[in-house]
Amino acid sequence: MGAFDQVRLGEPEIRAAAEVLAPVMRRTPVLPSRVLSERTGVPVWFKCENLQHTGSFKPRGAYNRIARLAADERARGVVAASAGNHAQGVAWAATGLGIASTVFMPVGAALPKVAATRAYGADVHFAGQTIDDALVAAQEFAADTGAVFIHPYDHEDVVAGQGTVGLEIAEQLPDVSAVVVPTGGGGLLAGVAAALAATRPEVRVIGVQADGAAAWPGSLRAGHPERARNTSTVADGIAVGMPGSVPFPLVQDHVDRVVTVSDDALARALVLCMERSKLIVEPAGAAAVAALSTAGLEFDGPVAAILSGGNIDPLVLTHVIGHGLRAGGRYLAVRVSIPDRPGALVGLLSVVGDSDASVVDVVHSRTAGQLALDEVQVALTMETRGAQHRSEVLDALRDAGYVVEIE
Repeated sequence: MGAFDQVRLGEPEIRAAAEVLAPVMRRTPVLPSRVLSERTGVPVWFKCENLQHTGSFKPRGAYNRIARLAADERARGVVAASAGNHAQGVAWAATGLGIASTVFMPVGAALPKVAATRAYGADVHFAGQTIDDALVAAQEFAADTGAVFIHPYDHEDVVAGQGTVGLEIAEQLPDVSAVVVPTGGGGLLAGVAAALAATRPEVRVIGVQADGAAAWPGSLRAGHPERARNTSTVADGIAVGMPGSVPFPLVQDHVDRVVTVSDDALARALVLCMERSKLIVEPAGAAAVAALSTAGLEFDGPVAAILSGGNIDPLVLTHVIGHGLRAGGRYLAVRVSIPDRPGALVGLLSVVGDSDASVVDVVHSRTAGQLALDEVQVALTMETRGAQHRSEVLDALRDAGYVVEIE
């Protein structure tokens, strides 16, 4: 417990944050998920932080941090670096408290997130191509102007604010046995774990990272924060290179385990949330759902899965939905070479129709690939009913003599 004492974050600090946040923050609902309850064999509930102000849990920590600034600090304003959710949280919190805010974002930040950050009242600047570039610019701005830098996760007031999610879960689900939490830098995971350790120590807390940005498993094995080898994942909201020094000891002491999930699993989880629960989440926000679907976790009782955010660019959403449908066996895209003669395309499509697949798109090309003079290539996209039906369609095409290249 020594590390926990050093951080000086426990129930008093989190309850104090809850008092600060009570007048302004939504108490987000918990909603049941029948499909995940059937898969896991225990009741599964979604803690819907995607329905929080600005579309994520981030305003909890940002507001608690900014509200505690001294008068002279408030006068200097605040500055942050973010590509999305933290930017919006800081802008919303600062404006609500009557404080000027500046946010540095990478040049490639999604336009809807940039527009939302400005709409919440921040002065937005672009710096570099990555969050690290924006972070350097924000820290230089703080040094030059005296503005207070608001870290997205590595500050006790921020972690305490995020910990109020854990207090709410404990009150809303008195019989919960485990909470599954998306994690990047660790602020939400550490805050929820600290809150539950103080109020419901029997509850298991499980963190979830993307395979392509998994700094926590190696760091926990090493006993100190270590930088991930890469941060390549569709879940940009949890693509953090290294755990924070403030969250780390709390996670070390109070989190049962951290699991990882693939981008395919994240995409399928996003589709599941939309289709079955009518909830829009971003890939990072669906991480807990992905873990419950694929990580082989077992529970003794009800489980809460935190949907940490719902801010996603519509163009990215379209791409991720398509990826999720393919990963779930709902789309099948193939290339097939057929004879260049009348009726050949009709014959191919008849096999597809007899297999009860629905054709979404057909591209007929005489110039693609290494075609013979009497051949054409057909690129087919079909809608299938799942993995089993997808396999049946492929078998039917091959049994009919077609050489199939799966895209």
